[in-house]
Amino acid sequence: MRADTMRVALATHNAHKVDELRRILAPQLPGVDVLAYDGPEPVEDGTTFAENALIKARAAAAHTGLPAIADDSGICVDILGGSPGIFSARWSGPARDSGENLRLLLWQLADVPLEHRAAHFTCVAALALPDGTERFVTGEWPGRILTEAAGAGGFGYDPIFLPDGYAISAAELTASVKNRDSHRARAFDGLVPVLRELLG
Repeated sequence: MRADTMRVALATHNAHKVDELRRILAPQLPGVDVLAYDGPEPVEDGTTFAENALIKARAAAAHTGLPAIADDSGICVDILGGSPGIFSARWSGPARDSGENLRLLLWQLADVPLEHRAAHFTCVAALALPDGTERFVTGEWPGRILTEAAGAGGFGYDPIFLPDGYAISAAELTASVKNRDSHRARAFDGLVPVLRELLG
């Protein structure tokens, strides 16, 4: 299959991720036809970002019969031993309330000075083909956790994440900067050569 006619299922029901990943992939894979996944959500019972990303990619490939890409991502705080990690989306409970997740993390770090609030976003981008071929790539975005939320852009923990090299939160960065520098951008940048190799 040629890159300019590539059809790939994107294994997420998150509209923010669909938009972001399309913006990331479009310049590198012109003409790629990214299809939003409309199937059932698999049980993400892996113990790592890679395991969960592959679970989602496999489910989408099986449901659609197309090559499928998926990601699993979260924020990892050094002083919390890497937590929330794979539990980032449900850190405050099963409701997956991003606002509550953010507020809980700020509360847990309330007495921790900025110099000890090192953290990084991690993203694993996975590819699964209907024939069982699988690959994954990891991207990380280092920074620190702010003492209070700033900015209305982005989603999830973006308002309290200060990326290394910036004086503003991830939620205050433009989409073009995030699409270049974020953990998700780094992971999918790494996955693009794999897509070209396996589907080109």
